Amino acid sequence: MSPQDGQQIIKTRDDPIPVILDRSDVPQDANKPFKLSANMTCSWVKAGEEFGPEKLRPRIEPWLTALVQSEHLSLLVGSGLTQAVHGLATDRALPGMRAKEFQTLQAEIAAEAKRAAKAAGRDSGNFEDEIRAVNELLRGLEIIASTKTEDAPERKQIDRLRQELNEALRSFAASILEAERNLASAPGEKRENAFNYLVSFLMSFASRSGTRDRLHLFTTNYDRYIEAGADIAGLRLIDRFVGTLAPVFRASRLDVDMHYNPPGIRGEPRYLEGVARFTKLHGSIDWVDCHQAIRRFGLPFGAKDINPYLRAPGLEGADAMKLMIYPNAAKDRETAEYPYVELFRDFAAAICRPNSTLVTYGYSFGDEHINRVIEDMLTIPSAHLVIISYSDPLGRIMHFYERLGRPAQLTLLLGDHLGDLKALVDHYLPKPAIDRTTFRMAELLRKRFGGQAAQDQDGGTTDIGGQSL
Repeated sequence: MSPQDGQQIIKTRDDPIPVILDRSDVPQDANKPFKLSANMTCSWVKAGEEFGPEKLRPRIEPWLTALVQSEHLSLLVGSGLTQAVHGLATDRALPGMRAKEFQTLQAEIAAEAKRAAKAAGRDSGNFEDEIRAVNELLRGLEIIASTKTEDAPERKQIDRLRQELNEALRSFAASILEAERNLASAPGEKRENAFNYLVSFLMSFASRSGTRDRLHLFTTNYDRYIEAGADIAGLRLIDRFVGTLAPVFRASRLDVDMHYNPPGIRGEPRYLEGVARFTKLHGSIDWVDCHQAIRRFGLPFGAKDINPYLRAPGLEGADAMKLMIYPNAAKDRETAEYPYVELFRDFAAAICRPNSTLVTYGYSFGDEHINRVIEDMLTIPSAHLVIISYSDPLGRIMHFYERLGRPAQLTLLLGDHLGDLKALVDHYLPKPAIDRTTFRMAELLRKRFGGQAAQDQDGGTTDIGGQSL
């Protein structure tokens, strides 16, 4: 069961099973394009009734607002966010990971890439599968060549394959920078609109009061769309890098944070608002392995060429082979290597806690090592998982949902409407601000009406803490 032909899949609140919504064939009102799918029963919509966001919003927005106020909140972002923002700015698809034709041992590489793709549920191998195969093949050839003479054919194969791999990674880095450049160079109005939606999306989750645990923001993307959105929003991101000119990745996880002293109040400092912890699980286009350290170097957003910025003092010998963008989405062995082991430890430590909510957006559930951590999180009864996605073409999301067998702990919002970034921000996500006025109003209403819940403007109810329920 996956959303097809405009179908939407929703499961929130007390829904016992996912509810499938179809597009109306000829809707009487263009603003009411949905109806309940045939053979479906639902407590909050009648069969044959046509409706739009006005019917869905009371089911979704108050529920998400309550969930994002959990004691611990994490957001896992996949390539779907980059695709959505890029589409808003350019009306074009995101540049894909172009496959590289390796000439050396081509048949062996293609066969292994196809095998890896089949194991991941895909029909054919992609760029990441090929790079993984080449990395493993290089290591095997190096072991074989260690006992061979200088003119052995294995050594020549190693040299040719390493050169081809370097070219492939340089091309891959260029495609990532192209996606960034497309956003930065988009027409002014479209670019501003795209960034507004990106900022609103991020702040819907990052707007947590100083009494709550920080938002833990994770991404599997190599690009820097999130960093760009955070800069515009004034959202401060705390990661494992320490330093100013050339930040260095630190293995020791120090609980560095930002606090302030309220004027006229003595006691412990309070958390500074607008701060989130940030982890890029698969590396980044501006990370480089140099001199036995992982460094983040100054690479402008959307730069045309990466090489000039690798020639700075302190980065001697760095090239595309040293960039920390190596695809590592399928092999557990790779995630056990530095620095990925530290990043995945942060992911597990952040989400596997009581009263924790994890929201995924644009993540296809194609990385088994990430899925296993999420499964471990859901063994905690008070943990909750919210899955938001524009599509599920390979059925991985619904397969994950059905395999878990924990429907009470999962929320689903799937489809080209429910998973659309613009529709989410406009209709369904919590307000992207810490709204003290609403809190005070709810408290006044509670006192005046003796604890009776006050109806909010959206038709939901407001509890004494001021959050919609």
